[in-house]
Amino acid sequence: MTNDPSEGNLPQRRVVLLGASNIARGLSIVVDSARNAWGGPLDIIAATGHGRSYGMSSRVFGRTLPGILQSGLWEAVAVRSPMPTAALLTDIGNDILYGASAEQITRWVERCLIQLTQHSQRIIITQLPLASIEQLCEFRFLAMRTILFPKSRLTLNHALATARELSINLTELARRHHAQLVEPAAQWYGIDPIHIRRTHQPEAWKQILQPWNPHQDAEHARHSWVRWVSLRRIRPQTRHMFGREQHHEQPARRLPDGSLVSLY
Repeated sequence: MTNDPSEGNLPQRRVVLLGASNIARGLSIVVDSARNAWGGPLDIIAATGHGRSYGMSSRVFGRTLPGILQSGLWEAVAVRSPMPTAALLTDIGNDILYGASAEQITRWVERCLIQLTQHSQRIIITQLPLASIEQLCEFRFLAMRTILFPKSRLTLNHALATARELSINLTELARRHHAQLVEPAAQWYGIDPIHIRRTHQPEAWKQILQPWNPHQDAEHARHSWVRWVSLRRIRPQTRHMFGREQHHEQPARRLPDGSLVSLY
């Protein structure tokens, strides 16, 4: 079956997902949670990926992705047929580890919000997991920084100060752009202070996406090995692998219920 969105067989509802490793790690659960919260089938347009930045290119294990603002997602949203659209912005603290200031990250997020409000009726922003981050000791912070962001030289004190400032800014951005701000629960995280534990993903994503449809209690997402494998094989529209540019046609996957998945 063709994946060409120009043939008029798109679903009648859309979600836009902006984030990094929490979406990438839990994409199967996120997709099912989105369908439960917003209805389906869905036209799912996502800019995600481990270590993804909102405003600069990022490289992880030889794979380089453009910043979310520089991705092809925005053109895709603009050219596709208008339809009821819900959006999510998450993993916003990643850029702290790249050395970006709270002010710079705030500007990037606001530019995303300005563009999203032209297309989306319901926008969710996840707040930084400050309760989890505040419990970090120096050893755990250095271990996380070395594993996830090996080039970073950020200190724990600087990271905490930037996170607190950014958290305040996100609250103001949500108010100014009429977005719903969701506070992550401390119990969703373990030794890793920024990634939702797999056992908590169904409950966490249900709560995060509930504001898309606040008057209906959505079901928990169901684990599906087939869906997980299918989504793990998707490649984004543009990336560099060890310096070699690669392009992949989008939408990249059609799910059994008719939902389309595009990655940018």
